[in-house]
Amino acid sequence: MKQVPFSPPRIDEVTIEAVTKVLRSGWITTGPQTRLFEQHIAEYTGSPKVLCLNSWTNAAELVLRWFGIGPGDEVIVPVYTYAASANIIIHTGATPVFVDCAPYSFLCDPEAIRAAITSRTKVIMPVDIGGLPADYDRINAIAKEAAQLFSPTNEAQRLLGRPLVMGDAAHSFGARFQDKKLGNQADVVAFSFHAVKNLTTAEGGALALNLPAPFDNSVIWRQLNISGLHGQTKDALSKSQAGQWEYDVVEAGYKCNMTDIQAAIGLVELNRYESETLPRRKMICERYLDGFHNQSWAILPEFKNESSESSYHLFMLRIKGFGENGRNELIRLAAEEGISLNVHFQPLPRLSFYKNQCGLKESDFPNAMNQFANEVSLPVYFDLSNEDVDRVIKTIIHNVEHILS
Repeated sequence: MKQVPFSPPRIDEVTIEAVTKVLRSGWITTGPQTRLFEQHIAEYTGSPKVLCLNSWTNAAELVLRWFGIGPGDEVIVPVYTYAASANIIIHTGATPVFVDCAPYSFLCDPEAIRAAITSRTKVIMPVDIGGLPADYDRINAIAKEAAQLFSPTNEAQRLLGRPLVMGDAAHSFGARFQDKKLGNQADVVAFSFHAVKNLTTAEGGALALNLPAPFDNSVIWRQLNISGLHGQTKDALSKSQAGQWEYDVVEAGYKCNMTDIQAAIGLVELNRYESETLPRRKMICERYLDGFHNQSWAILPEFKNESSESSYHLFMLRIKGFGENGRNELIRLAAEEGISLNVHFQPLPRLSFYKNQCGLKESDFPNAMNQFANEVSLPVYFDLSNEDVDRVIKTIIHNVEHILS
């Protein structure tokens, strides 16, 4: 029986050749490939400056720390997200303030964000789900309105004069918002290049920096780059130049730089992203839509609306009449037939830490729990054949009807 995995990375001879070239160059850590990757992402997204790091998590946490987030501060984050979005807030000692999804949506409710703002709100972190962007226009407008309540505690906060908006775009590299590539729609947009993402560097992430005047995004890039290198003022490549060994350490920073090995993979993927990756993922999702559109029980995912187009990262099917037990049985039956399905995500009130340590209750977030209860994510990846897509459709229809009966 042929196995259909959920989301394997695309690794072919072009990728292997690019990595081999870096390995043979004698320079494998942060260097020219990483800087070139940053430049190309900035061009692709239209962002003034991009910094690549070793994960979305560390990249986004560096931003919180640069903005001075700590005990006594509040950061607004949706409960429908992966735990990393909230974990980084906990790391800083700040308080995560959780908001629900909009009704019948996986995306956070802008009005719930508005209602959650207090004088201690320092950051708003909308999360793009499945590849579809959050409503950045409304969220940015809410952040500007919050200026009247904003109470800055450092120079960066004083200069901005309102809560920072940092988009969690881990799912949405290549998506569009208001007919522009996603990347410059918030003060900072944080991408993930994890192994299962549309564009991968094995592990990795990037910050697209779009802070308004009087901020200089090049200066912020340098500050964050230093913070990601243990507070060291020169990276390894700079130190390796003749007579340039000496450096300073200006803060107790972190270690989260991207390597040239990772960047080499990313450059290959970015070069073929618009011409190959996105079109193929879109074709797969459209084939799923066609396969399920006549099924009365199928609640189909949204890939386009009046403001956005998805990056087609996930096909998040919901099944009318199912609860968690039916959904889990569907996943089990599909696995027996060699097809891997997944669930995105378990809302944070379902997770022990956030339930026990943060006191989250499922009943306080009915929209998130309703979306989660019958959601199942289908395989979407470049090498998935049309025949395999059709097999997934046939298997799901058969098993759903079996379970419902």
